[in-house]
Amino acid sequence: MKTRIFRLLAVAALAAGCTMSAASAAEEPLKVGFVYVGPVGDHGWSYEHDRARKELEKAMPGKVVTTYVENVAEGADAERVITQLAKSGNKLIFTTSFGFMNPTLKVAKRFPNVVFEHATGYKQAKNVGTYIQRAYEGRYVAGVAAGLLTNTIGYIAAFPIPEVMRDIDATFMGARSVNPNVKIKIVWANTWYDPAKETDAANALIDQGVDVLMQHTDSPAPMMVAEKRGIRAVGQASDVSKFGPKAHIFSIVDNWEPHYQKSVQSVMDGTWKSQDYWGGFAEDVVKLGSINDNLPQNVKDAINTTYNKIKSGEFKPFTGPIKDNTGKEVVPAGHSMTDAELAQINWFVEGIDATAGK
Repeated sequence: MKTRIFRLLAVAALAAGCTMSAASAAEEPLKVGFVYVGPVGDHGWSYEHDRARKELEKAMPGKVVTTYVENVAEGADAERVITQLAKSGNKLIFTTSFGFMNPTLKVAKRFPNVVFEHATGYKQAKNVGTYIQRAYEGRYVAGVAAGLLTNTIGYIAAFPIPEVMRDIDATFMGARSVNPNVKIKIVWANTWYDPAKETDAANALIDQGVDVLMQHTDSPAPMMVAEKRGIRAVGQASDVSKFGPKAHIFSIVDNWEPHYQKSVQSVMDGTWKSQDYWGGFAEDVVKLGSINDNLPQNVKDAINTTYNKIKSGEFKPFTGPIKDNTGKEVVPAGHSMTDAELAQINWFVEGIDATAGK
């Protein structure tokens, strides 16, 4: 009889232990990993992703634990880093540069129980989603401002990928909407972050007569050059007004907080599904930072009016008719490009005298 009682007590204790272990496991924070192409101190793209990561931890205290790896080269090195994050127990991994797309997909196949989200790409899988900000909305507004301030815009571009070409097109269309004589000069930096190269590119463009500078690179170097040389510039990814108090027009600010917090919550709730997410003015994923008070009043008015029209949905920048720079109609009259079409842009709009990557 005693033996039977001891056995029952042992079974009860084991069951209690299992219940406690399950409860403990349920309370464990979700491990979330981030992969950045540049340094967190770039004051641009990676800086804003990391700021949103920090806000995620503040918004969900005790529920998430985050890890990040910065300065990750696109390609084989990215695959190694993403693999290590998955092996380390991260159940949600954000990879935040276009060149991480294929490495992310390769790692995701080996870790089907891990959720991956890739920024700026266009390939999805069952456990891989994509997300991007509608930066082109901010670029269009910047183009309107630039077109009212100059006839010659300079643009420092990173790589000839859809995201970059789309933003150049939006800039030029915005500028042409208010100034039919405006031209744009493009320098390809072939890097996301290299302050020295960005400085050289900015100086080269100014030497060619540019007096409003745009960039799709991640350091504040071009803004600093603009300030030094007495021209205007638009900030990239984060508010860089402090680097050019006089030069600064406004900054196109990325705000990843809403998306990161929603994605994490959906993984916790078990409701996450692969999707291609786009967020812009309407979702506050793209913002205009620090519109300079030293701008002419008509420029400030045009910035605010254009912003409000895009945010409300009254106006969509990529609405036809649109021709490319060979004269071919690429968007028919009345058609607003879908997200899938926007993700595949590989042409420049009519009036841009440039070839991708050259």
